[in-house]
Parts: sequence; C-alpha cells; structure tokens
Amino acid sequence: MKRARIRWHILVFLAPAVIVYTAVMIFPLFNTLRLALYSRVDQERVFVGLQNFQTLFFDPIWSEQFWNALGNNFWFFLIHMLVQNPIGIALAALLSHPRLRFAALYRSAIFIPTILSFVIVGFAWKLILSPIWGIAPEMLDWVGLKSLYAPWLGREEYALTTLALVSVWQFVGIPMMLIYAALLTVPEEILEAGEVDGITGWAAFWKIKLPLILPSIGIISILTFVGNFNAFDLIYAAQGALAGPDFSTDILGTFMYRTFFGFQLQLGDPHMGSAIAGAMFAIILVGVCIYLFGIQTRMRRYQL
Repeated sequence: MKRARIRWHILVFLAPAVIVYTAVMIFPLFNTLRLALYSRVDQERVFVGLQNFQTLFFDPIWSEQFWNALGNNFWFFLIHMLVQNPIGIALAALLSHPRLRFAALYRSAIFIPTILSFVIVGFAWKLILSPIWGIAPEMLDWVGLKSLYAPWLGREEYALTTLALVSVWQFVGIPMMLIYAALLTVPEEILEAGEVDGITGWAAFWKIKLPLILPSIGIISILTFVGNFNAFDLIYAAQGALAGPDFSTDILGTFMYRTFFGFQLQLGDPHMGSAIAGAMFAIILVGVCIYLFGIQTRMRRYQL
C-alpha cells in the first residue's frame, strides 16, 4: 500500500501568508486577551483574572459607559441591516437588468465612495451638514423643505443615526456588488423555465432569484455585523474620540480607544482597554456562531 505523498510545495507557498497573518492578527489578539487578565498596582503588573471584566460590566462608572456604547453599536448595526442591505439588494436587482443602459457607469458611481478615506468622508459630511457653512440647509431650501433641517450632528437624538446613514451612503456599494455578482450566477435555464410558467419581471426576482441568492445575503449580514461592531474611523473622524455630543455617538471602538490610549485628562489604561477589546471579540464571536448555528439548523430542516 502506497503512502500518500506530502505536498511540500503547498506548505512552502502557504508559510509566508500564515507567518504574516499570525504576526499581525493572531499574536496581537492573544496578547490583548492576556493583557485583560492583568492590572497595574503600584507600577507593577499583577494578575487579577477576570476582575477587569467584572469592573467593566458591574462597576457603576465603567458599566454606564460600556452599556451606552454597546447600545449605540447595536443601533448603528441595525440601521445598516434595515437600510444599507435592502438598498444594496434593490440596486443590484435594478443594475442586473439586461435592458438597462449605462449599468457599468451606475455601478462605478455607487461603488466609488467605498474606496474613499474615512477621514475624507467624515470631514466632508461634517461640512455639508454644518448649520454655519454647510450646503444642506440651502439644498433643502431649494426643494421647500428647509423647515426640516436641524443641526443633526449636534443633537444627541439625531447624531448617531445621521452618522449611520452617512456610513450607509459610503458602503452601500459593497452589498450591491456582492448581490450583483450572485445574481449573475443564477442559471439562465431556471429563468427560462420560469418564463414558460409566466414568471417574469419582479415576480422572477422574488420567486426565483431571491431564494437562490439567500446564502450571499447571509454572508453580507455576517460581514455587516462584524464590520459595524469593529467600527471606529467614521465616528472618530466626525465627532472625535469623545464621540459627542455627550457620548451619544460613542460606540465600543471609540470607548476602547479612549480607555486604552487615554484622551485629554483621561489617562490610558491598556488593561481595561484590553478588557473592552476582549468583550468586543466575544460579542462578535457569539453573534457569528449564533447565525451559523441558525443556518445549519435551517439546512437540516430542509434535508428532512
């Protein structure tokens, strides 16, 4: 009986990528989790176990900030799920129509904002929405809706929603392109069979295409969840590390940044910052596992 040959060339080609990924992702992750188990007492690092997490979740000062940031993060994610992804699916369906002219131009125009820097997007929209020198009041005045204008980034009840919609504007091109690619993989034979049965137009999309691209929509949902719970750049660029007004736009990313590195009069605490990062990692991991478990359960039901 012949022994299976070890394909050394595969290991050789994979080794550089694995080494780089371990150095820049795996090692920092485990080092961050390790830091969360220590604290500094009298200028010495002391092992405290899960005490930092207990402080984060139950101490009145820390827990108020943590639960506020977590709630804002969920709202930020919910807006993307309810606004960005449906719009992306609708745009993909429209742009995949074979009779649409200049579809490539429209796709490029919608996708371009995704390659822009967060700093540029945050600063540009802050200028646009400014009540002093922004163009938003004048644009609303042109269409007779100036009464609806408000300094959205300066009001606690509107600021986070406004930034979430700015993020939707920037990244709606990603779900659009992923769904567009998935729609192109739908077999023409199935669509032609549907036409024979009288299923055309939007009916073909709802009854044929949409069920076939549900796995792609699931992947987009996971990417949206992970991306939004790792969000930081746009909030920081538009509202700063304090995530004002009065921490109304504070999310886990900005909360972790202030805690880890310090800001203004707040001294940095790498150990508590690592605890926040560990909590973020746990939330993302649990969310993804629950979603994957739901998909697996649904597939088993279909098999039965």
